[in-house]
Amino acid sequence: MTVAEFIANLCSDPRFSQCIAHKVVLPAKDPEFGSIENLPGTLAKYLDRRGIQLYSHQCEAMGALRRDENVILPTQTASGKTLAFAIPIFERIFHDSDRCALCLYPTKALTRDQLSTFLELEKETGIRAYPGIYDGDTPRDRRPRIREMSRLVLTNPHELHHILSWHHLWSRVFSHLEFVVIDEAHRYRGVLGSNVAYLVRRLRRICQYYGASPLFVLSSATIANPLEFGRRLCGTDFSVISGDGAPHGKRHFVLYNPYYDGIGDRTLLRETTALLLESTKQNFQTLCFAQSRKGTELITMMARDTITRERPDDVGDVSAYRAGYLPQEREKIEQSIKSGRLRGIVSTNALEVGIDIGSLDGVILSGYPGTMMASWQQAGRAGRSWQDSFCFLIARPDPLDQYFMKHPAAFFGGSHEHAVIDLDNPYILAGQALCAASELPVDPERDRRWFGDRLPELVEAQAEQKLLSATRKGWVYSGHRRAADIVGLDTISDDSFRVICRGETLETMDRSQAYREAHPGAVMLHQGEQYLVDEMDLARHLIRVREIEVDYYTKPLKSVDIRVLDTCNSKKVQDFPLFFGDVEVTEQYTGYTIMKYDTVLGVEALDLPPLTFCTKALWFHVPPDAEGIVRSRGLDFDGGLHGIEHAFIAMMPFHVMCDRWDIGGLSVSRFGEDQQPVVFVYDGYEGGIGLSEKAYEVFSRIVSMTHALVRDCPCGEGCPACIYSPKCGNDNVPLDKEAAGVLLGRLVSGPGMEE
Repeated sequence: MTVAEFIANLCSDPRFSQCIAHKVVLPAKDPEFGSIENLPGTLAKYLDRRGIQLYSHQCEAMGALRRDENVILPTQTASGKTLAFAIPIFERIFHDSDRCALCLYPTKALTRDQLSTFLELEKETGIRAYPGIYDGDTPRDRRPRIREMSRLVLTNPHELHHILSWHHLWSRVFSHLEFVVIDEAHRYRGVLGSNVAYLVRRLRRICQYYGASPLFVLSSATIANPLEFGRRLCGTDFSVISGDGAPHGKRHFVLYNPYYDGIGDRTLLRETTALLLESTKQNFQTLCFAQSRKGTELITMMARDTITRERPDDVGDVSAYRAGYLPQEREKIEQSIKSGRLRGIVSTNALEVGIDIGSLDGVILSGYPGTMMASWQQAGRAGRSWQDSFCFLIARPDPLDQYFMKHPAAFFGGSHEHAVIDLDNPYILAGQALCAASELPVDPERDRRWFGDRLPELVEAQAEQKLLSATRKGWVYSGHRRAADIVGLDTISDDSFRVICRGETLETMDRSQAYREAHPGAVMLHQGEQYLVDEMDLARHLIRVREIEVDYYTKPLKSVDIRVLDTCNSKKVQDFPLFFGDVEVTEQYTGYTIMKYDTVLGVEALDLPPLTFCTKALWFHVPPDAEGIVRSRGLDFDGGLHGIEHAFIAMMPFHVMCDRWDIGGLSVSRFGEDQQPVVFVYDGYEGGIGLSEKAYEVFSRIVSMTHALVRDCPCGEGCPACIYSPKCGNDNVPLDKEAAGVLLGRLVSGPGMEE
């Protein structure tokens, strides 16, 4: 059976046809080849023996690196990005055996996979690069050898964060560092991205100390702002290699909506399992991406149970794959996928990145992955070269998922998101400056180039706190603990809590996340498993949990108060005044509800101190005539504002690469001295991380999508697919869908254009 016949059969099968919201056939693309002159003979022979003809974008990247230009490659999955930087690295080492390269990867599995590629290249070319992995799993007895011999070091940003403190042990590498490769660079956004941006500046500062100025290669998925992103991540200019010469086969893409008639008997997990079974039954090797570890295991279990009943000989045909498995387990599964023995694979996003698993027939996305970038990354795991493939996006009862089901052009024709890196967060900068001072003395004037114009005042403040001490060569770190141990890359504040189960630390959380997800009585999820929070020790910053398995979940209740500190920008959208600036947010967690599906089982009180922090926000006022229209129709004006807040936040991730949990909101009918109605959307992190600022820039596009979402949802009074929010601190009260639609219509169309 061909892929086209498979899709046609589903469209005519009553079991599946009602859920098919839209289908398109994306055309095949022929390869575009290029050439690179004067490659060393041993590298040219390697390519010839392997029958590798370089694609145009690979050659363009190699040419730019030869011209000593930094390169960013925002191309599709399986487009050969690794070869685009591996050949130049080996070419430099061929010409000068002292040259070194540093490659940073986001996951250990990808690091291992890339090591195999480099070892193979070394073996076949005879160019001695001595590639080695240096991370937390590297045995102590092997570490000195890597530091002393490796020309090609593979690690991750978290390990590099600690390596820089011991740079004198790495002087050979740093003094001869020619290339820094940051693979899957698009992952470094938000808090992590802002920290990594300063980590890269610390690395460049140390390289300068040793007399080196490495070139940077960013390998990325397709994003809307590659040049801006590269500059902000690395602090240097880039050549963007935007073309893509890699071929791909015809792809049949189906939008599949289990909730086409509202919340019924069909569920995301059940429909995902059914489509996975149907595809493997037709002998299509299929990779299913679930949005959580628990979802991964449940889909696998449901599929295996069905196979055991209906085709017991094939029970080993479906397997789960996720982080947390032992390396040997993961490698065995990867080999079974590559060999074709395994027909169905259910994975978290662990297989989204470029681990070589060969060519697949199809991909199932069990829920929108959160970004267009991730959607196309995951879809691109099937149909390499000229092979036809299929991809299903199965919608959740979530606003953005449902928006795509009703507006497929937004999914297939929409631009990719902006990857946001914020260099202005004072808390991130303060932590990274301390790390820099623990590595080399900081000169407030000279080091402005790395840490910006606020460095002198920051140094002065940290000196007053006895964190920095003056020396003849500059300011040095004088704290009691290692700076790299205090400053994490995933957090902004050192005000963190340890989550402990049976005496072992499961994870750490900042205070805001702890209040939200790990308050006393909360059912907390960690790596897809359920835990009940027994105790929250505020004094010792400890959270004690125990494993449970329950059929309910908890939602925190909170009140929010906002005070505007400074208005940085303002503009008019139609006749709505829109603002961006600094705000002080106070969140008071007052209790939590115990929920089973949509039913409230109980409400419990919480006694937690208020959480106050300064951040960035956008906000807009509603003109009096718009309020008058809503009230004249007998609608709930407060419920309309609240609905706009929820729906706008739900649509933001389509334009700004973030999660709705990174954003907070507040809507009130009377605010400030003027007592005007206002809607706030703020960054949920102290100091802000650039999300609301980017949303301010593209506000009109976001609000236009928000209007269409509310207008086109078939529900009567609001639902989880439009204005209800799973994170609402007021338990989704009050909400008025019709009022939200009227106000959004005015916001989009202007005066006299009522919805």
